[in-house]
Amino acid sequence: MTAQGPASVTAAVEIEASPSDVYALITDLQTLASLAEEAHAMEWQKGSSAVPGSVFKGHNRSGSKTWTTSCTVTEAEPGKTFGFEVKSSIVPIAHWRYDIIPTEKGCQVTESTWDNRPGLLKMFAGTLTGIGDRDAANAEHIRLTLERLKARAEGA
Repeated sequence: MTAQGPASVTAAVEIEASPSDVYALITDLQTLASLAEEAHAMEWQKGSSAVPGSVFKGHNRSGSKTWTTSCTVTEAEPGKTFGFEVKSSIVPIAHWRYDIIPTEKGCQVTESTWDNRPGLLKMFAGTLTGIGDRDAANAEHIRLTLERLKARAEGA
């Protein structure tokens, strides 16, 4: 299943590295967790690599608040796209996707997220996660993740 409609938050960065090298970084869960702002650990629960249907657990934190999510890979096209659905128990939370487009000097990576939380959960999410404005937080988290991805991929 892929995300529908416009993304809640999206940003892009130019990276001087091959699409396949960048894809390898994004789909390595240890690396992705090291690049992310909120997710601090991830591990495979079903499957052991980025293929549609594989499931990984995400461990997240914001200040003193911590929570885990279950993430199901929905898109995994090497060198092009990696996407996953995020749930808390059985409740839909979000869809995240990385799109990689080759450029003359390497690639452009676009990170996007769609907020799939039901209305009632949106009302209480700030209490549970410590994040009152999810879109603003995600915009900053995406900016930081892409900045770190660029530095890692370019060997800085």
